[in-house]
Amino acid sequence: MSPTIAATRTRRVLRAVALALALGAPTALTAQARIVIRAGRLIDGKGGVREDVAVVVDGSRITRITSGDDTTTGPITYDLQRLTLMPGLIDTHVHIDSHFGRDGRIPTEMESQLDRVIAGGQNAEVTLRAGFTTVQSIGAPPDVELRYGIGHGDFVGPRLLTSVSQLTDTKMTPEQIRQWVRTMVARGADVIKIF
Repeated sequence: MSPTIAATRTRRVLRAVALALALGAPTALTAQARIVIRAGRLIDGKGGVREDVAVVVDGSRITRITSGDDTTTGPITYDLQRLTLMPGLIDTHVHIDSHFGRDGRIPTEMESQLDRVIAGGQNAEVTLRAGFTTVQSIGAPPDVELRYGIGHGDFVGPRLLTSVSQLTDTKMTPEQIRQWVRTMVARGADVIKIF
């Protein structure tokens, strides 16, 4: 097998593993409940870097990180000795449905919610492929449909947290604010955005 074909296959395997772990895809992980990934380098997310490691994944959880030559892990499922593993990135303020229209400009007219969800779906896939496994999208009602689509496999994307809308009325009473928050939660908000 040529090095180019081997590298392409390795990239495909890595993408599949990363997407399955990032999305917490139970169907992808159920068939293979235990995965052992050998990597040349691991960035641990705490400022450390380890060389030649084996990462043991049981179901959707990393249960062990050990030396790459540790034989107690069982067989290596994915041998990625030339690659680096790192934790998924988190972006705490995005507008996942922001996009350029068909004319290459930011839309100035009202768009349909469907157009915004589709644009958000395209952005979500690009975001996940860039290494972001969680994003917090602040203030767009289509986020709820996009989050549902990602969760049900209609779109490929990171875990999506949304505020659905934002509180901007400074004349509201505390009780009105409480009611507004309850309404946002009922509509699917994970966080509350207040201007």
